Amino acid sequence: MSKKKILIIAIILLIIAITILIIYLNNRIIDDNSGFTLKDNLQTEVYTKANIKDYIDKIDGKILKQDPINTKKLGTQEISFIYLNKNNQKRRGTIQIEIKDTEQPLVWINNNYSTKVGQEPNFDNIICVDNYDNKPKCEMSGNYDINTPGTYNLKYKAEDNSGNIFEKNITLTVYEPVTNTHSTPSNTKQPQTPTFTDFQTVLTNYKNENTEIGIDVSKWQGDIDFTKVKNAGASFVMIRVGSQSGTKGEYVLDPYFKQNIENALQNNLKVGIYFYSYADSEKEATKQANWVIDQIKDYNITLPVVFDFESFNSFNDMELSIFGLNQVADTFIKTLENNGYIGVLYGSKNYLNAIWKYHEQPVWLAHYTNQTDYDKEYFMWQMCDDGKIDGINGYVDIDILYKSSSKN
Repeated sequence: MSKKKILIIAIILLIIAITILIIYLNNRIIDDNSGFTLKDNLQTEVYTKANIKDYIDKIDGKILKQDPINTKKLGTQEISFIYLNKNNQKRRGTIQIEIKDTEQPLVWINNNYSTKVGQEPNFDNIICVDNYDNKPKCEMSGNYDINTPGTYNLKYKAEDNSGNIFEKNITLTVYEPVTNTHSTPSNTKQPQTPTFTDFQTVLTNYKNENTEIGIDVSKWQGDIDFTKVKNAGASFVMIRVGSQSGTKGEYVLDPYFKQNIENALQNNLKVGIYFYSYADSEKEATKQANWVIDQIKDYNITLPVVFDFESFNSFNDMELSIFGLNQVADTFIKTLENNGYIGVLYGSKNYLNAIWKYHEQPVWLAHYTNQTDYDKEYFMWQMCDDGKIDGINGYVDIDILYKSSSKN
């Protein structure tokens, strides 16, 4: 090969090398925190949604890519992001964000308690849980004597691992039982007629182009004449498929499930399903959802399948945070969704606001009133538990289903 050809090849290779070097230099990402300024507050509350833009005061260019911010874990996180500076060069910025828990434990407790002389007071209805900690420190302090009648001042205190404290003063009354003298009152009251909510009245007041009216049933309604239910104007029914017999208990098929679902479908009623759960882990929730699927897979389920957790008196013993319980519900629902069903969370207004605040699933709202003031979205409203409808002996829950995706 001639020297001239060798020189040409060398020049070409040099040009290629220089080009590659220029491309590399132009595209390499240099650590550089000089192109932006930060806000004073680099903290965020646990479980909130956070974005790197929330912490940047000013930036010369624009953010291209950022690490996710995990707000499910307390502590300081180093977050990196890629941005273009004012010279249109890629730079890597890094900031430290602190995830904090400033929310005090949730305690549902009465102001006053009472007990008979000689009998220990019952505080079992006190709920003491935390948004983050699985087991906050919950304790009652103060002295009382169950053998001496009187009123005693006590204090209930709950504290989580972040130092957030709830305190409440309560009173305990120890009393002597009143002796029955068997005296006859001068004016005997007439027995009152039981009140109820008439299904036809609900139809008149709530049925419109955007709603359907139906009921939800379980073994407690006994034998149901679904032909009469249909003729009464109901268009759907939510049926309990079963329940769990306590925390870590077995799954029990509702003894009326098969009869209810077959008769409801034969009468052209739309059908949804609910399961009464004591699930205390995501593993348990997945297992329950799969059990439910096995029971309903041969039926035409056109309405949602619902996670119904109401066992809050057992919540204290589950050693589960509020967020953890929300994750349990979400796991149940997502398992159903992965199998082609619509998953939904059931809850009363108070529990939806206080406990189910981290969920992102559709809601079946329970609020026994003529007009709910629940201000978040819900797809169905259980508006009473004292309903009367032709075809059922006794009371039944009446529900309003909204044809649009949600109601608020």
